[in-house]
Amino acid sequence: MTETAPALPRPAELAALLAAKLCHDLISPTSAIVSGVDLIEDPESQDMREDAMGLIVSSSRKLGALLQFCRVAFGASASADTFDVRDLKKLSEGLYETQKAELDWAVTPESASKPAARTMLNLVQLAAGALPRGGNARLEVEEEGHNLRLSVISTGLRATLRPEIIQGLDGQAMGEGLAGHWVQAYYLSLIVADAGGTISHEAGDERVVIAVTLPA
Repeated sequence: MTETAPALPRPAELAALLAAKLCHDLISPTSAIVSGVDLIEDPESQDMREDAMGLIVSSSRKLGALLQFCRVAFGASASADTFDVRDLKKLSEGLYETQKAELDWAVTPESASKPAARTMLNLVQLAAGALPRGGNARLEVEEEGHNLRLSVISTGLRATLRPEIIQGLDGQAMGEGLAGHWVQAYYLSLIVADAGGTISHEAGDERVVIAVTLPA
């Protein structure tokens, strides 16, 4: 008997999965801030006040960087149709301050359309996720004729693409795995497809590449 392939999520389900991923990403710094406030308010923990303030400050910066990043990567991000690449770099660097990997930014164009901007940010976040032990993630973007070529190369110990990420990048429904990883990859595949582009990927020898071609 042939098994029925998993169905792709309906729009409401996709929105719920994306919301769950964002909540997961934001809960850690938020919880750390709350813990710091609890320590300050605890009369028996006043000797830890300086440590608590440090926790609040660092976690607030992390939360702020994540919120600004997600606003462009996943949200409407105001009404801008084009983005200054310097702003995208700043958002990406803010994200990587919380990651084990280092970011190498090699982007030639000075501005990016909304689909290209969202693609860049999702690529750099996926690249960081492909480096669980740290390493280097290099984003390369350049114009070639009427196309925009975007690729992110992750190199490092145990660099890998989870099966659910591969399924998402290929526009397939998730089988087994973590929905939070799948939904971002699938969301990226939708952005690329809606813009009339293509996406490919390869992994091996502690190196992962995700490449996208978009109309310029």
